[in-house]
Amino acid sequence: MRITITKDPFADYTPAEFKPGQWPAEWVTDGRSVQGQPQVMAFRRRFSLAEKTTLRLHVTADERYELFLDGERLGRGPERGSPLNWFFETYEVNLSPGEHVLVARVWWLGGDGWLSPFAQMTIRPGFLLAEDLGRACEERLNTGQAGWESKPLGGYSWVDPAMAWGAGAKVHLRGAELDWDWQTGEGEGWKPVTILGPGMGQSAEDSTPPWWRLRPAVLPPMLEEYRSVGQARHVQALDSEDTEKLVVRAEDHLPAEAEAWNALLRGDQALTIPPRTRRRVIVDLGDYYCGYPEIVTSDGVGARLRVWWAESLFQDTQRREKGNRDEIEGKVFLGNGDTFEPNGGEGRLWSTLWWEAGRYLEVVVSTEEEPLTLERWGLRETRYPHQWEGDFEASDPRLGEVAPIMRRTLEMCTHETYMDCPYYEQMMYIGDTRLQVLVTYMLTHDERLPRKALLMFDESRDASGLTQSRYPARWSQVITPFSLWWVAMVHDYAYWRDDPEFVAARMLGVRSVLDAYRQRINEAELLGPMPGWSFVDWVPQWERGIPPDAHTGVSGVINWQFVLVLRLGAELEELAGEPLLARRNRETADRVASAAREAFWDEGRGLLADDLSHQHFSEHAQCLALLAEAADPAGVGLEPARRERIVQGLLEGSDLARTTIYFSHYLFEAYRLLGRMDRLLERMRTWFDLPGQGFRTTLEHGEPSRSDCHAWGAHPLFHYRATILGVRPAAPGFRRVHLAPQLGPLEWARARVPHPRGEIGANLRVEGQRLTGEIVLPEGVSGELIWGAEKQELSPGRQKV
Repeated sequence: MRITITKDPFADYTPAEFKPGQWPAEWVTDGRSVQGQPQVMAFRRRFSLAEKTTLRLHVTADERYELFLDGERLGRGPERGSPLNWFFETYEVNLSPGEHVLVARVWWLGGDGWLSPFAQMTIRPGFLLAEDLGRACEERLNTGQAGWESKPLGGYSWVDPAMAWGAGAKVHLRGAELDWDWQTGEGEGWKPVTILGPGMGQSAEDSTPPWWRLRPAVLPPMLEEYRSVGQARHVQALDSEDTEKLVVRAEDHLPAEAEAWNALLRGDQALTIPPRTRRRVIVDLGDYYCGYPEIVTSDGVGARLRVWWAESLFQDTQRREKGNRDEIEGKVFLGNGDTFEPNGGEGRLWSTLWWEAGRYLEVVVSTEEEPLTLERWGLRETRYPHQWEGDFEASDPRLGEVAPIMRRTLEMCTHETYMDCPYYEQMMYIGDTRLQVLVTYMLTHDERLPRKALLMFDESRDASGLTQSRYPARWSQVITPFSLWWVAMVHDYAYWRDDPEFVAARMLGVRSVLDAYRQRINEAELLGPMPGWSFVDWVPQWERGIPPDAHTGVSGVINWQFVLVLRLGAELEELAGEPLLARRNRETADRVASAAREAFWDEGRGLLADDLSHQHFSEHAQCLALLAEAADPAGVGLEPARRERIVQGLLEGSDLARTTIYFSHYLFEAYRLLGRMDRLLERMRTWFDLPGQGFRTTLEHGEPSRSDCHAWGAHPLFHYRATILGVRPAAPGFRRVHLAPQLGPLEWARARVPHPRGEIGANLRVEGQRLTGEIVLPEGVSGELIWGAEKQELSPGRQKV
């Protein structure tokens, strides 16, 4: 079984012939692999035990592995990382006396081109296994030191992911060429492995670059649960496998055959496809899933089984309009996926190397002279193994109706990293991740994934001091506003969770980001253009999501974001015991704020402009200016009369560039400052409409939306608790609670919120102007309840309001 360790098991292993940090195992590969070409390899080590033994094995590979012991899978890995943080998993197994065999399947899609996932970093194909020093068996098992053998696995070819940009190649498996017994170490073609070089831990003094720097996996194993799900909503006969332009029409449907398919999908009975038959089946999984398909076949020599995935069907082949996601009639299926070619045999299990994602399947099956029996059809759902703890209810039932949609979106976008979307890029972007992490804090005590995100983004910083926009990633990209949001993520963690040492370790990165920005302040004390992509939000009027003049000139939107984050950085410096650096950040923020409030103020509109020529105005500039002011009430802010006009313009302006799903988080933060829950609920209409439009997850932005599963759209789950009920930290480490409920038009609301020391409970009701109810704080935690002009000191435990 997988176990979690926190220390390099060989950090103190320093025999005379070893360098510090060197492991007693070496990276190995198959000597027949072709340099630079995608490949699948198997490695095996046969060994025997004289007595009952407990083994602890540390395992990793480049790019991915599956580990088997005596034909049974122990696990998958490695956890996704980077060359400087290359993760390994640890397994502890109890073995009986006798013969045993370890086998690993390793696959590598390459560091260039479109076949390898963009989020998968690599050095070269390799495998490494080391047994723990305290639990070594009498036969050495370490790769490079023991008698490991390997062989290439045939039968795999690769398909460009096409529309699923960045997610990596799909597989085409040819049964006649596959090794069907590799898991047990049987078969021919095994030869001694080729040694690449030693494993090196984080404490290694040097290594030939580039090389893997090993560290223990920080996350638990991903959830893997078998599901028998789906309904065959359309079955039709085909003349050709080319279905791209084939419209789904009810008159083509074969209802009797659909019943047989549904029995298969339920797991009730097998299904046999007769000889010389070709069918197309549209399967609705009923929800959004990430999973490994598992299909068991018998017979079917010459058959072909194509399984493609999609989030929705499209109105036409232009791949833009999708319409109601529940509807398939009159639409076309445009997706991608995998192809399996059975070669006969009984009980053949077909699956993929990496999971697929979506709601709909298009199955195209064809047979030749022999029938094909589908014995079993299901999928093994995979995602981060969240254990949700926080809940929320309110008098407006719409809030509860859309909560499962948002929660499901977060589940589908959390794996070995957070992801922007599971169907397309599968990459961890800072802008997305900040909102996903805030929601995570609301729903679970588990902070392992948020910590990993903070660490990986910190590591991604380049020579300029800025973070990459997404990481891990094969291709570097800088979105400079996202670097600022990473600093905000560190501040979030410092307050919502309680680990000052971890926060202190991020301060070098915080300073680097803010200094990279500080260098771009011009003679007018305004932030000038920054390098990279100045993406802020997918506003339709903005080219590539960039506010006016942000790329080559001076942007009001980004200046106000800079002021806001400088003030958050000042608070972090205070926590780090650096009052001089805190003062420096505040002084810089005040200078930029003073210049920005004059340069961007438009007296005629009563608003802050996006540009110096005052031609463009947005919700973004207004809400960021308000948030920047609130971040340091003692600092330079907005003049009261101007602030009042800005608030009025934000609430009533009809021609402002509007925030989309993503950036509405910051708009909702501004509504909180203004006490306008009525407006927050009005803007929630985008979410309230999702069930009626057939969505199972939140979309990327307004229609037409590329992605139907984008977890930045889950951020209202944060606002349910932190804005409507008003549960927020009043001190670092959440050591004191600030509870300022704003129920607006709601009659009542209640929630449980995870806290580092337990759980916060709030059950509140509004009766006229009076707030009543009950609040529960964890042991050792005090706080303050604020309701209008009234304040009530809160003590640990249960208390009435």
